[in-house]
Amino acid sequence: MSTCLFSRNRRALKNSKDAPPVASAPHLLVGRAGEDAAIELLRKKGLKVLDRNWRRGRLELDIVCSEGATLVFVEVKTRQAEGMSDPADALTPAKRRMVTKAAQAWLAAHNAWRRPCRFDVVCVRQHGLILHAEHYRHAFDFSPALGGGHTAWQPW
Repeated sequence: MSTCLFSRNRRALKNSKDAPPVASAPHLLVGRAGEDAAIELLRKKGLKVLDRNWRRGRLELDIVCSEGATLVFVEVKTRQAEGMSDPADALTPAKRRMVTKAAQAWLAAHNAWRRPCRFDVVCVRQHGLILHAEHYRHAFDFSPALGGGHTAWQPW
């Protein structure tokens, strides 16, 4: 796990070339700021961002990165500091299954089945304009849940 603090100006979100258009709902702004902080943290750690908010139908991946030859599917969970729940609590078994299905769709769309993969999570807490991000490598695995079928290093 690694931790990093970020101070973000809400106006900077509008100017970020990686950020999708800024939404107006407060919870969407918090989520977007959390994704920005996650990308900044991942880049500082040397990961290369390949995709952000990748979608296929109802499936979505927050961030897809590469670290060397390994593809890294990153789920970002952001919460206000005043909230009662921990960001990691939102990563339910059902959400993990959806992220895994989205990763399978991404691999198929990019013909990348032969690359090693892992699932990471970045948990972000917002205190005013300060964001505290924690990166958890190899956050979850799905070998038993989906029964395998490709190669030993892929979690499905």
